[in-house]
Amino acid sequence: MSSADVIAAHQAVGRFLDVAGIRVFVREEGEGPTVLCMHGVPASSFTYRKVLLELAARGLRGVSFDLPGLGLSDRPEDLDYGWSGLGSFSAKVADELGLESIHLVVHDLGGPVGLELAHRLPERIRSITVLNTIGNIDGFVKPWVMRPFALPGVRRLYLATFTKPTARLLMSMQGIGDASRVTSHEIGAYVDLLKRVDGGRAFLRMMASFESTAEAEHRYRAVLRSHRVQIIWGENDPALKVEVEGEAVRRLAGIDSIHRIPGKHFLQEDQAEAIAELVAAFVGSS
Repeated sequence: MSSADVIAAHQAVGRFLDVAGIRVFVREEGEGPTVLCMHGVPASSFTYRKVLLELAARGLRGVSFDLPGLGLSDRPEDLDYGWSGLGSFSAKVADELGLESIHLVVHDLGGPVGLELAHRLPERIRSITVLNTIGNIDGFVKPWVMRPFALPGVRRLYLATFTKPTARLLMSMQGIGDASRVTSHEIGAYVDLLKRVDGGRAFLRMMASFESTAEAEHRYRAVLRSHRVQIIWGENDPALKVEVEGEAVRRLAGIDSIHRIPGKHFLQEDQAEAIAELVAAFVGSS
C-alpha cells in the first residue's frame, strides 16, 4: 500500500459538500450525539480518522472536515485564511451539515479556529474538549519547527524541505509518541495532502495569518468560560508543552486540571482510544 492508497481509502469513506462555492471534504462515523473534531496544521480530517472510529464505537457521531486550503478541500486564492476567517467559514460548514448540537474537539490551529466557530454559534456548543493547541494567544511565539513557514523569502524553501523522509523524522521527534501505531505511508499521506493542487501555498498563508492578539485572547476566554471544557494533552509534546501552553489554556478556561496522556503533538495517531474514552465520558456527563 502506498500513500496514494491510504488517501484513496480515506476519501472513499467521506463525502464532499459545497459551502459558499467551496468544495469541502467531510468524514463522518457513527450515530449519536455529534462530536465535531477540528484539525490543525499541517493536517486535515485525516488526523482524526482513528478517533472518529473510536467515537463511533462508543455511541457517538464523529465528524471532521478539511479546512479550505488543506486536505481534500478546495484552496481558494481569495479566502481569508486567518483564524477569524476560517472560523467564520467553519460556522457555515456546521450550518450546511445541519449541526444543531455540537460537542467540539479542537487541536493545534483548530484550537483558535474552533473557538471562533464557537464564538459565532454559542447556543449550539454543548462542550469543548481541547487537545494540544495554542494557549498563550496574545503574542504567541511559534515554536522553532513552525517559525520558518511564516517568514517571507524563507517559507517556500522551508516547505520544499518538508518531504516524506523529513516528515517521518519530524513525526518521530515532535509528533507521535508510539511510532508503531502509524505506518510510513500514513505519514507520507500528511505530506501529499498538504501539498496537493497548490504545493502548500494556502497552508503558508495560514501560517502567516495568526491573529495572536489581546482581543482574540479575550474572545477565546469568554468562549471557554461560557461552556463546559476539558483539556486533554499529549504530555510529551516538545513544541506546545503542557507546562506552558497547556497551563495557559487551563487558566483561560478557568478549570482545575488537565488530562495528561502519553503522547506528543499528534496524539490522535497513537492515543485515539484514550481520547475517545475521555470525550465519551465528558459527553455522557453533560
